[in-house]
Amino acid sequence: MEEEYKKQLESKDSLIKTLQDNIATIKDSLDLKNEQIKTLESSLKIKDEKIETVEKSIKLIEEQIESASSSSGEEKAVIQKELDIALAEKEEIQKEVESLKEYNEKLQKRLEETVEERDVLKKNHEIALTDKENLQKELDILNGELGNADKDLEQLELENEKLREASSKFLDSKIVDYTEIEITKKEILEKMRDILQNAKHNVMIAVPSIVDLQELYLYEVRSSVSMKISCSINPGIVEHADLTEEFESLDNIVLRNYSGEDRFTINRDSEELLFAVVGNNEHNHLVIQTRDSSHITLYNSLVMDSWLRARKMER
Repeated sequence: MEEEYKKQLESKDSLIKTLQDNIATIKDSLDLKNEQIKTLESSLKIKDEKIETVEKSIKLIEEQIESASSSSGEEKAVIQKELDIALAEKEEIQKEVESLKEYNEKLQKRLEETVEERDVLKKNHEIALTDKENLQKELDILNGELGNADKDLEQLELENEKLREASSKFLDSKIVDYTEIEITKKEILEKMRDILQNAKHNVMIAVPSIVDLQELYLYEVRSSVSMKISCSINPGIVEHADLTEEFESLDNIVLRNYSGEDRFTINRDSEELLFAVVGNNEHNHLVIQTRDSSHITLYNSLVMDSWLRARKMER
């Protein structure tokens, strides 16, 4: 994706350069046309002066004709010839003036079109600059995301290395050292919820707080399954009081207040057991899950411990 953005930036740079060259060319064209118009205007001024001079000559000749009534026919013919030449010269100059005016109008029209073309190019140039700026911003954001991704990747590689080391230790010995292993509360509650789905008759549960029971979806457990639950309950907390009322409204649940907040346990029908000890780190728990009857017989005393040490709820 970064390569694609770079190609787009290069394309925009090329377009901007082309537009700049076109604008420069049109500017030169505008300068040239302005010079041409100035030259035409100067020519028109000269032609106008010539016409004025010719008109004066014509007027003078006409005056000579009027005053030559007593002159000979030959003199009159000479004067008339001069008049005809002056009139022809005036007509020729007027034609040149008209031609120059038409050319000037064409130049003026072309000048207007060139100015419009320049304005369009300038607008496109501004749009291209804006697009380039936006692309650069997107590229900067992408580079930032890539930088963060590199950091995340580096962190994942470190964690992966730790996992490989832990796996290596596990392969070397079947005895698992839970000191550094991270098992979160969420993962434990999810596993307890899975175990609950297979409950048939009796379940004994312990969690640190009554709030944690919400993650077990106790309402989905069949009403024929008897559940004994011990957890920390503070009646002075509104949420605890409300949850206590809700759970005790179910006929198959019995709650007891256990303030230890040190374990997650579940014994399902004496067929499956999970026991998790809360560690110093909030994500580090020592977890044992088993369906071996000998294991369950031994660990059931620890499951029962929180129930026996818990206080019955006052009604």
